[in-house]
Amino acid sequence: MNSILHQPIRGLLKRVLITAVLTCSFTNSTTAQLPLTLKPNASLRNELQHAVDKGADWLLKSQSTNGWWSTPDHPAITSLAIVALSAQQDRANQAQFIKSIQHGYTYLKTCEQPDGGIYRKELPSYNTSLALMALVAGRRTDDQTTILNARKFLIGLQAKYSSNGGTNNAFAGGIGYGNGDKTPDLSNTLVALEALKYSKQTLADKNLNGSEDLNWSAALAFIQRCQNLPSHNAEPWVSGDPQNLGGFVYTPGSSKAGETNLASGRVALRSYGSMSYAGLISYIYADLKLDDPRVTAVFDWLKTNYTLEENPGMGPQGLYYYYHLLTKALTLRGLDTFRLPDGNTIDWREQISLKLINLQHPNGSWANENGRWFEKDAVLVTAYSLISLEMIISKL
Repeated sequence: MNSILHQPIRGLLKRVLITAVLTCSFTNSTTAQLPLTLKPNASLRNELQHAVDKGADWLLKSQSTNGWWSTPDHPAITSLAIVALSAQQDRANQAQFIKSIQHGYTYLKTCEQPDGGIYRKELPSYNTSLALMALVAGRRTDDQTTILNARKFLIGLQAKYSSNGGTNNAFAGGIGYGNGDKTPDLSNTLVALEALKYSKQTLADKNLNGSEDLNWSAALAFIQRCQNLPSHNAEPWVSGDPQNLGGFVYTPGSSKAGETNLASGRVALRSYGSMSYAGLISYIYADLKLDDPRVTAVFDWLKTNYTLEENPGMGPQGLYYYYHLLTKALTLRGLDTFRLPDGNTIDWREQISLKLINLQHPNGSWANENGRWFEKDAVLVTAYSLISLEMIISKL
């Protein structure tokens, strides 16, 4: 059986990026009912390109005169905007487009810290990971030292808890926000995994020394300690009940989706949609096989809980991040369609495409009416949506 990651990394660089705004949940939902009529791929592609062009136009107009988007305090948001715009190949020769992208990079370089991170005052791991992905997408020669330093910074954040250090070993191998609350979590770990994987490939492409790397075995062990799968996770909180089996929680011993009381009297941590897609993507980056029981278990949970009507179990909270991870996971998984437990076969690309088209605002932006995890920020959510649509367009 071939590895899940069967597509060249270089071909995905400008189409695949993840962000780490925390989301959560669990539900049993049915396929979303969308208001637009499904159309042939050529027609759908034209509609999607129109939506992407409108979104990119809005994003270009939303940049500050100092090069950042939304806020100067979080370079992660500017990084997302850069990656979303970098996929606009038809605009690559437009002077204003080039100026905007380069202005964004200039701002990012002002966020470099002596420790190698790319951040301002907080969330150093999250901001560095996304900034690193933006620099990788740019493939600019003068960013090579910054990329190397950022990689070393992220690698240094990987938890290395000892067995006698008085700290829960379940966190070993993971990465957290990097300051304040340093407890590793799956969301930040995933963003770091992606940045480190693609940046290492970029360094190899340029014949640069990028031999220093994350302890991927330890990272994989952390990832599976976030999964409700008793056969591979011996943590005492793990549940094998049908509602949660195979899905993921935010960090070992804690689920943003909360707890549920089982008929047996036991209290279980709920698996939820966003982190279950994050778990699947993490397994892909760790090069697990399609038939690995950890992979099949999470994919079974995701099919059972498939919906576009909510971020499963959380309603509108973190909805666009959920769409973003869903699109990325299924793109990397290499699926055009899949069969739900009720027997229905769905074309997920058409469904998520039409959903996002219908949610786009007249001015070209997207935003969530629910503000949890910063999703009222139109720059953040528009970048999520553009990157998702760009991944889909590339396959139509």
